[in-house]
Amino acid sequence: MASEAISSPEKSMLYTRTGDKGTFIPLFIKRASISGESSLYNGERRLKTDRIFEALGAVDELNSSIGIAHHYCKKSANGLDEQLIEIQCNLQDIGSNIATPRNDADEGQLRKTAFDEGHVEKLEGWIDRLDSQLPPLRNFILPSGGESSIFLHQSRSTCRRAERTVIPVVEAGDADASVLKYLNRLSDYLFAAARSAAKHEGLEENIYKKAKSGREAVVETRTL
Repeated sequence: MASEAISSPEKSMLYTRTGDKGTFIPLFIKRASISGESSLYNGERRLKTDRIFEALGAVDELNSSIGIAHHYCKKSANGLDEQLIEIQCNLQDIGSNIATPRNDADEGQLRKTAFDEGHVEKLEGWIDRLDSQLPPLRNFILPSGGESSIFLHQSRSTCRRAERTVIPVVEAGDADASVLKYLNRLSDYLFAAARSAAKHEGLEENIYKKAKSGREAVVETRTL
């Protein structure tokens, strides 16, 4: 697939050739949004410091974090990679939902970017299956248990932050409540997935123990 730059006095765009006839479609725009504003899906322009762009950035960061976790999960063949890919696709849809303020979009835009609550139910089913295969928690655990597990834990904490940025967007009526529910349950999924990954690889998870001043730290571990 070939690509080339096409410039004009007003803007410079990168186009990529696609289709049998070699049609050029925009790939991305350069030198755009230098005013400190950016456009939403409904055409509305807002400052880049707006809560919507804060939420979009946090969800995008979460998606990238899960991409790293997916790499290690696929490498270890722990059975989580296909679920993680589906989650990444759902996060793309969540981004579309957030980028389309529900109070200021037309019916077609709302329909196209709606986030189905069925995704939440499916995620809860995955959580239940993972939890049923894990020993019950009796202590706090530390992010540990090998590469797959650690990156899933990192994604979990990133998910918590993304959830916090989405709360004011949903409260303002700019995004569907199902988006917030999904992110809330996703952090629980990532926690269970991290423990499952450690169990699959036969690795230990580190147990939290309150540190005491003047004493050497003792690390307690448990193999799942």
